[in-house]
Amino acid sequence: MTDMLRWDTTRLYSSPDSPQLDRDFRKATTEAQAFRERYQGKVATLDAAGLLEALTSYEQLQETAVLPQLYGHLLFASDSEADSNKALMQRGMEFGNSLSCEVMFFDLELMAIPEADFAPLAADERLANYRHHLGAIRRFQPHALPEKEEQLLTQKNLTGIQAFAKLFDELTASLSYRMELDGEERDFTGEELISLLHHPEAAVRERALTVFLNGHAEQGIVLSTVFNTVALDHSQEMQLRSYSDPMQPTNLGNELSMEAVEHLMSVTEANFPLAQEYFRIKAKLLGMKRLKNTDVYAPVGECHKTYSFDQAKQLVLDSYSSFNPDYAPLIEGFFTERRIDVEPRQGKSGGAFCMGLTPKLPPYLLLNFTGNLRDVATLAHESGHGLHYLRSQEQTMVNYHAPLPLAETASVFGEMLLTSRMLAQETDREVKISLLCATIEDIIATTFRQVVLTRFEQRLHLERKDGLLSSDRLCTIWWEENAKLFGDSVEMIEAYRWGWSYISHFIHTRFYCYAYTFAELLVLSLYARYQETGPSFVPAFDSVLRSGGSRSPADTAALAGIDINDPGFWQKGYDMLGGLIAELKQQL
Repeated sequence: MTDMLRWDTTRLYSSPDSPQLDRDFRKATTEAQAFRERYQGKVATLDAAGLLEALTSYEQLQETAVLPQLYGHLLFASDSEADSNKALMQRGMEFGNSLSCEVMFFDLELMAIPEADFAPLAADERLANYRHHLGAIRRFQPHALPEKEEQLLTQKNLTGIQAFAKLFDELTASLSYRMELDGEERDFTGEELISLLHHPEAAVRERALTVFLNGHAEQGIVLSTVFNTVALDHSQEMQLRSYSDPMQPTNLGNELSMEAVEHLMSVTEANFPLAQEYFRIKAKLLGMKRLKNTDVYAPVGECHKTYSFDQAKQLVLDSYSSFNPDYAPLIEGFFTERRIDVEPRQGKSGGAFCMGLTPKLPPYLLLNFTGNLRDVATLAHESGHGLHYLRSQEQTMVNYHAPLPLAETASVFGEMLLTSRMLAQETDREVKISLLCATIEDIIATTFRQVVLTRFEQRLHLERKDGLLSSDRLCTIWWEENAKLFGDSVEMIEAYRWGWSYISHFIHTRFYCYAYTFAELLVLSLYARYQETGPSFVPAFDSVLRSGGSRSPADTAALAGIDINDPGFWQKGYDMLGGLIAELKQQL
């Protein structure tokens, strides 16, 4: 049975020493060299037919090159302690770095085409499928450097930012924690300790988070060095590329203005009192004067209820199938084809993710399932990511991945489907209260908390420009930003000062976190539209998933009748949250 809970990657390669791996690495290298020889210095001379041929060749190269790299990522995520996995992961990083240097001329030459020449080229119907992709590349033209400088930056990343990210992953995956539970002292993984935040006993919750964060504090020298290095590297690159703000490259990639992102976060912060109101309600439900931050996810109602993985799987399948029967077999494939890794274990990456490979290959899911309600929701969430990747497989390689603001659309919508189904089926008032609390907490975590994380990250990058940040300073920034959310409704435990130290988004993807807020509020609007229109909404939602990254966030949302430029758009989501809190009050 254990084998069925671990993914099977042999459909990609038979093993880390498969001869096919070597062949694919060599094939991609040969294709990259041939692409450079054919097109370097000639991109600006291509007509529409020639550019279409070049883009098609570029996508084929990417298809070949990405598979061995992502295979290495999957093996490393499932077991970062195996030397063979480490070696393949490193080989993939070095190979990807070299390949990027070989073909980066293509984007740079596309950027350099004068607008007067580019506009009629992009308007040609033969390039319609690539129009958005080409525009996305050209947005970065003011910040591009000459090719040799771009190559040097990319090459140095291997021993710089990428090396520190790999160190962070290996260190955090290797940590083990010793704690007493139910009269027995034993070793825990980090995921097992985090899952205890859903334990019915307050003392256990506080002890679990304290042990987990103290374990990170013991690695404070390494972790603070990693965070400082990430911020310094980003700062230096921003200077080289003449960006005005640390968030600017992320916002450009997301096709959102600085003003739009700031408005999103400001509206969120203005609604912090909603979260504080909920925290006070939950304190009463738990019989406490005031919550500690270790109590935020404490179970309410049927606090001892746990779910087997088979139960969780069926709940998720039923939820998606009730919305669109076509979705169930797609999600079922993760289980029948063993493209999901379920159990927590030493050396395995923490958290959960879905990895999309290419439009021609199915995605893989990683979980750390411990049986609580949050884990069921996580399965629904990651299954939504997988569904999104599968539906966008009608796109070609450059349009396969949805932009960050839309990357969470199917996943968060799937959680809403799960919650609504469970609420509709439940007749017990106490269980309904528990489900409502879980839903509200999830929205708080996916909107308010993500803005707190983004504000921390902003301060990390802005303050690091003035000098090295000590562990104490990082802890203080984290404490201050979280205090704005909690106000006087929640008491933070002392160990929570180190809450910044395990969040991998800060290391791997600059300013990713506000995309969760964007997606959650978008999904609340999408779900409200579904409630209003019923089954007729399904094709519109499916068109959002199928579009992948072929449109801007605004144009993609418009497919479902949503205008993200409406000045009141973000507040509508928080009004819906307020409605859920009011519904909870009626149940009390």
